[in-house]
Amino acid sequence: MPLDPTAFTYSIVIPVYNSEQLVGETVDRVVEVFTTAGLKHEVILVNDGSHDRSWEVIAGRARAHPQVTAINLLKNYGQHHANLAGFHESTGDYVITMDDDLQNPPEEALKLIDKAMDGHDLVFGQFERKQSAGYRRIGTRLIGMINRRIFLQPPDLVVSNHRILRRDVVDRICAARNAHPYITGQALLYSSDRANALVRHQPRPAGKSNYSLLRILSLVLTILFSYSSWPLRTAAIGGFAVAGLSFLLGGFYLLSAVWRDTRVEGWTTLVVLVAIFSGITIAMLSMIGEYVVRTLDAVSTQESFHISDKVTG
Repeated sequence: MPLDPTAFTYSIVIPVYNSEQLVGETVDRVVEVFTTAGLKHEVILVNDGSHDRSWEVIAGRARAHPQVTAINLLKNYGQHHANLAGFHESTGDYVITMDDDLQNPPEEALKLIDKAMDGHDLVFGQFERKQSAGYRRIGTRLIGMINRRIFLQPPDLVVSNHRILRRDVVDRICAARNAHPYITGQALLYSSDRANALVRHQPRPAGKSNYSLLRILSLVLTILFSYSSWPLRTAAIGGFAVAGLSFLLGGFYLLSAVWRDTRVEGWTTLVVLVAIFSGITIAMLSMIGEYVVRTLDAVSTQESFHISDKVTG
């Protein structure tokens, strides 16, 4: 039997970045939807180093609404760090994450809640039709492949940034203290009963998306180097293959020198081989160095974000 949604409290976490045109309306609609539905809620807005007047807008909404909290991060840390900051601030039995640009209509969050009431500890919004640029859809497929390999995402589960997490899943993510948080992957790791809810995804009413191709590539590298040993193992396999090829070439030239006369030739071949093997060696050392940096970040006591200001209703 489904649970009663009015028996729980909800925290809506919204990362904000350069959205002064839209974030005010987003907050107003969220408050209206949840109030009309009779659901106890709080809205946590996290300004992730915006360059426009986004902070002034959300600070004003926090002063106007008692259930709204505005957090200003010291600088731009990234969407997943901003979500994590909101998780630490949240107090609800369930935490909902959504974008600040109205592409996730606030009323669609009620569909996530209805699905979570069936007993699921993690529900992702599955968009009927995603309104985004082509390169973002390609990035989504690439990240999906990584999620299935590293975080064991079920093949029939679709992930997105519009999701609802039960309190125990949120607490596990907050306790992880990862220097490079990836909320989607961590949610998959720390949950046991996942599901999808079909939701609408609208075109952005104004402005353009802040999620560029460079940010997507950065996220892919963060996932690979922070949560997987796959690049290192791939480099090791490549290193062994190159080493084996080097031994074979060495044996071939040694036998050639024994069985027939040698002449001082092949300088081009020598230079090319040295350049290739040296380049591969440097690439593998660079990859190992990247892992060393990530390890130092993980064992250090440095916070993954810092708050410079907070306004509570």
